[in-house]
Amino acid sequence: MNISDIIGLLFAGGFVLLVIFLGLPLIKLAKVVDETTVTVKLLNQELKPMLKEANVSLVELNKQLSRVDSITEDVEQVTENVNSLVAVLTAGIGGPLAKLIGITKGFGKGIFRGSGK
Repeated sequence: MNISDIIGLLFAGGFVLLVIFLGLPLIKLAKVVDETTVTVKLLNQELKPMLKEANVSLVELNKQLSRVDSITEDVEQVTENVNSLVAVLTAGIGGPLAKLIGITKGFGKGIFRGSGK
């Protein structure tokens, strides 16, 4: 064995060590990728039922909102009817009632003036 064979063996050994040194991170990276794949699969399995439940909740929420809209429209209509009723009562009873109160006051003043003399 001459010196060139020894140098060749040293370079070959160094190259093997370099491959091992670079191979270890690649093996660890492969494990990380495998764990990530498993995690994503589990997340998908758990996320699908949650999305279905959220969809059902949104459908029910929309139903309730349509009911609230209906109730709000009914309350608005009742309020308009009450306002109309108050206006009719004020116009129909208010005028004659004001005249009656004026007559009563006038009659009361006439009685009290007549009795004091």
